[in-house]
Amino acid sequence: MAEDKSKRDSIGMNMKGCQTNNGFVHNEDILEQTPDTGSSADNLQHSTTSILGSQEPDFKGVQPYAGMPKEVLFQFSGQARYRIPREILFWLAVASVLVLIAATVAIIVLSPKCLDWWQEGPMYQIYPRSFKDSNKDGNGDLKGIQDKLDYITALNVKTVWITSFYKSSLKDFRYGVEDFRQVDSIFGTMEDFENLVAAIHDKGLKLIIDFIPNHTSDKHTWFQLSRTRTGKYTDYYIWHDCTHENGTTVPPNNWLSVYGNSSWHFDEVRNQCYFHQFMKEQPDLNFRNPDVHEEIKEILRFWLTKGVDGFSFDAVKFLLEAKHLRDEIQVNKTQIPDTVTQYSELYHDFTTTQVGMHDIVRSFRQTMDQYSTEPGRYRFMGTEAYAETIDRTVMYYGLPFIQEADFPFNNYLTMLDTVSGNSVYEVITSWMENMPEGKWPNWMIGGPDSSRLTSRLGNEYVNVMNMLLFTLPGTPITYYGEEIGMGNIVAINLNESYDTNTLLSKSPMQWDNSSNAGFSEASHTWLPTNSDYHTVNVDVQKTQPRSALKLYQDLSLLHANELLLNRGWFCHLRNDSHYVVYTRELDGIDRIFIVVLNFGESTLLNLQNMISGLPATVRIRLSTNSANKGSEVDTSGIFLDKGEGLILEHNTKNLLHRQTAFRDRCFVSNRACYSSVLNILYTSC
Repeated sequence: MAEDKSKRDSIGMNMKGCQTNNGFVHNEDILEQTPDTGSSADNLQHSTTSILGSQEPDFKGVQPYAGMPKEVLFQFSGQARYRIPREILFWLAVASVLVLIAATVAIIVLSPKCLDWWQEGPMYQIYPRSFKDSNKDGNGDLKGIQDKLDYITALNVKTVWITSFYKSSLKDFRYGVEDFRQVDSIFGTMEDFENLVAAIHDKGLKLIIDFIPNHTSDKHTWFQLSRTRTGKYTDYYIWHDCTHENGTTVPPNNWLSVYGNSSWHFDEVRNQCYFHQFMKEQPDLNFRNPDVHEEIKEILRFWLTKGVDGFSFDAVKFLLEAKHLRDEIQVNKTQIPDTVTQYSELYHDFTTTQVGMHDIVRSFRQTMDQYSTEPGRYRFMGTEAYAETIDRTVMYYGLPFIQEADFPFNNYLTMLDTVSGNSVYEVITSWMENMPEGKWPNWMIGGPDSSRLTSRLGNEYVNVMNMLLFTLPGTPITYYGEEIGMGNIVAINLNESYDTNTLLSKSPMQWDNSSNAGFSEASHTWLPTNSDYHTVNVDVQKTQPRSALKLYQDLSLLHANELLLNRGWFCHLRNDSHYVVYTRELDGIDRIFIVVLNFGESTLLNLQNMISGLPATVRIRLSTNSANKGSEVDTSGIFLDKGEGLILEHNTKNLLHRQTAFRDRCFVSNRACYSSVLNILYTSC
C-alpha cells in the first residue's frame, strides 16, 4: 500500500510540475544539492527514477510538458495520436518531393532548347575603318565603335560583328594579315580592343570578329622564315619548284588566283614558287602541316581568352589543295590554254573543298567548344564559303553528330542584282530545303564585299527588304548603314592593289549632316562620304516617323517580342514575278502573321483565294508605309505599291502547317509549341 501511495504521489507531483514550472527545467545539479529529502524536488527525482524503472507507468490523463525527459517523451511518441499524423506528414513530404522531381524532369524533357544569344536577335556587321573616327585621322577605329554602342543597342541588336582589324600591310586591312595577335595601329591598341569588349558585354551584347585562316601577308614572320627555310617554318607555306628565266616564270600547273592569272609566284630568296589563291602578297598556308594547324588554333585561343564570343571564318573552302599538281579543267575546252587567265574560266576541283577540309573546320569548332563550358558563354562559329552553291554551303553546318559552324553565312540575297517575287522565293526555299534538319538559318542583304542594297536594287526596296530580313525564320544580319538605306559611293581611284569595286560599299557611316557626315572631324577621310548624307543619315531619320531607321527599329522590336517570328513556322503561300506571301505561326498561339511583300510593280492581291476562312478584313501590324500601321485592310483586294510590304495579323486556330496541302511548303528550325496556361514552350505538340 505504501508503495502504491508513493507512486501516486510521484505522478501527482509530476502533474503539478506541469502546471507550475511554465517551461522552466530545474538544473539537475541543484536538485542533487537539495538537502531536504522530503522536499518536492526529491520527490520529483524519485518519481522520475520510478518511471524509468522496470515497471510500466500509467500515463492516463498525463500530457507531455516542457522539460519532460526524452525517455518519457519517447513513451508518448509511440501513441497513435502522435505517430499517425507524423507518418502522414512524412509520406506527404516524400510524395511532394517525388512529384517535384517528376515535374522538373518532364519540363526538361518536353521543353525545347532555349535560343542562344546568336539566335535571339540581329547581328550588326561593322567595317571598322568606316564606322566612326575618334582620333581625327580620317579612319574609323575601335574607340569610335565603342562611342556608338548606344546607337547599336537602340537597334535592338544582340551581336556586334567586326570585320578584320589585325595588323596588316594592305591598305584595306582585310585579308593580308601581318600579325594575328596585334591590332593594327590605325584602329587603336590592344587596350582599346579590351575596353571595347568590356563595353560591349556591359551593354548585354556579344562580339564576333573575322578570322582569315587560309593565308597571311608576305610580310608575316612565318613567311619570312619559310622563304629562308628556317626550322619548322620551312613548310608553313606551299612551295614548289618552277622554271624562272629572264623574268619569266613557268608555273607548275594552270591553277589561277581569284583575282586572275597564275596562282604561283616566284620567290627569289627561296628560288621556288609559292602558291596564293588570292593576291601574290597573300601566300596560302600549308594546312597539311600539323604545326600550321596548331598555330592557328593557338591564335583562336588567344582571342577567346580576350573575351571574344565567336568568329566568322573567312574563305574556308580554300584551306586545302590537292596534293597532286594536275591541271584544272577548262570551262571552255576549246579555249587556247595560254589564254585562260580568269578564275571563272576553270573548274576548281583541285583547289577548293578538298577531302579533309571539313575536318579542319571541325577542329576549329572543337577548340572553341573548350571555351563554351561556362553558362552563358557559348562561343559562336560562322563560316564564309565564298560563292559556293547553296547545297554545298549548307555542308558547313556539319553532320548530325559532328558539328561545324553554327551556321554558314547566307549571303545569297546580296547576289540579287534584280529582284522579283520569284527570285526572292527561290533564295528562301533553296536555303530552307537544303538546310539540315534542326539547324538554324540566317539572312543578310548586304556586306563589305557586295554592292549596297540601294545601289543594286533601288531606294524603294530598302524597307521591304528589311521587312523580309526580320520576318524570315533565323538570325537577321545587317551591314552597317543598311538600316538607313546608305548607298555606294561613286567610282574612285585610290591606286589600291586590290579590287577597288569592293570599296564602294565601305564608305563612312552617315551619322548627321555635319562635315564628313559626322564620321570624322578630320579634313580628309580615307574614303569620301556619299553625296546624299545630308538627307540619308541617322540624326535625320531618328526624327522622321516614316523613316527607314524607324521601321527597322519597329521590325527588330517585333522580332524580339513575338514568338511567331523568332520560333514559329514559315509557310509559303504564293509568289509570282511581283510578290511573295507567307505566314509565320506557332502551335498554341491562335493567331498568325501574314507577310505580304511586293518586289514588282503595283499589284492587286486577293488573300482570300490563298487562305480559306480568312475574314473580310484583317489588321495591319506593321507596314513599310507607317501611316497604315494598325489599320484594317480588305483581304479580297490588297493594293500594293512597288516595294511595299505588310505584316498582317489574323486570329485563327486553323494553322496552315497542320494542313496536308501545306505540308511541303512549311519549314521550322527548332520546333516548339506554346502553352498559354503555363506560359511555357514545349516540344510534345
